[in-house]
Amino acid sequence: MTHLIYPTTNFKAIEQISIERGEGCYVWDKEGNKYLEGLAGLWCTALGYGNQELIDTTSEQMSKLTFSHMFGGKTHQVAIDLADKLAAMIPMQDAVLSFGNSGSDANDTHIKLLRYYHEAIGKPECRKIIARERSYHGVTVAAASLTGLPVTQNHFDLPVDALGILRTDHPHYYRGKQDEESEIDFVDRIVGNLEAMIVREGPETIAAFIAEPITGASGVIVPPPGYYQKVQAVLNKYDIMFWADEVITGFGRTGKDFGCTTMGIDSPAMMTFAKQLSSAYMPISASAIRREIYDAMIDQSANAGAFGHGYTYSGHPVACAVALKTLEIYTRDHIFENAAVTGEYLQKRLAEFSDHPLVGEVRGSGLIGALELVANKETGQPFVGGAVGGYAQKVAQDNGLLIRAVAGSSLGFCPPLIITTEQIDEMMAAVAIALDATLDHCKKENLLV
Repeated sequence: MTHLIYPTTNFKAIEQISIERGEGCYVWDKEGNKYLEGLAGLWCTALGYGNQELIDTTSEQMSKLTFSHMFGGKTHQVAIDLADKLAAMIPMQDAVLSFGNSGSDANDTHIKLLRYYHEAIGKPECRKIIARERSYHGVTVAAASLTGLPVTQNHFDLPVDALGILRTDHPHYYRGKQDEESEIDFVDRIVGNLEAMIVREGPETIAAFIAEPITGASGVIVPPPGYYQKVQAVLNKYDIMFWADEVITGFGRTGKDFGCTTMGIDSPAMMTFAKQLSSAYMPISASAIRREIYDAMIDQSANAGAFGHGYTYSGHPVACAVALKTLEIYTRDHIFENAAVTGEYLQKRLAEFSDHPLVGEVRGSGLIGALELVANKETGQPFVGGAVGGYAQKVAQDNGLLIRAVAGSSLGFCPPLIITTEQIDEMMAAVAIALDATLDHCKKENLLV
């Protein structure tokens, strides 16, 4: 019997595949079977596996400074350099950054920063946060409270109300439209609902609105054109911060440098990063805020004796060094620009499945996408639960492709940014087999309606 508690796993379905090694866009299990990584691990291994520069950087930094904390005035140059590099490249005005270990703890940090800041400026009642239905922002107690997916909410008795988390409409036109509502009307309705909630709750009590520019675990939802512009207009009207969770969409994933750029989000007040920040070679995350927010907290921290937040591994020198080298490779090798080209190709190839009897919607941007499987293509009726998506995922795996069923029965795609068009063709061949086999399974089990 295993002594491990596995993350985000059915405890009755553990240890189905054991990955032993990886190289480039491929991994091998302990039986020697080869798989194309169609989800970049968990939306994160941007530079693939076995990148020797990142391996060498890890070794070099460990031989120089294995660890040093950053409490009580201590610092080290590699963390300063990483903060300066990120501040210069992200779409935020004069950013100041706090480092952590995961996207979840980075979002926790933001919740605490919001509260600390509003106390500092004499507005302690301004603490509520608007998150969306079907959102994903992590799994710690606070981050899971922001998240709007049932699997992360059920059975954990999360303090959603105590944390002041409000919930607004998800921007998925395919699932959220009413009758023959146009995309413009859909956006106007849900943004109108957002404004009505703000007025009802009291704008002076609401600190921020959090959103992934394009969602990941909730099914790769790309909001309709104009959505973010109208959302930001409402937030600006009521002096509410826009908080961009770029844990998945950051660093070239969506076809541009950041998801905010792709989706036309103008200089958010807060941004969250992780995953592709280090291409997942070392755990690291970053919480970015505008300098004006940081400056307002300086006197309060001095009066308190310290800003009482941070982690043992905040700004870990090895993680920072790997992240710095990752960013260097992105720039030097034109990774974002190349990924934009292969991203267009991926979207084109995914669109070829639009006519498949099981596919209700194809969506995505750059090198992230999804196929939503439905029980009735004409009406868009979804399958109950996620078993059909899980079946398709398993068939793909049996044919040498690792992808993930998300948000019920949507198949998510997020390959390494270094993937080639030939490897995308390899992916699509396995997807075609998986879809056809799943269709046969659905017919046999009378799952179509």
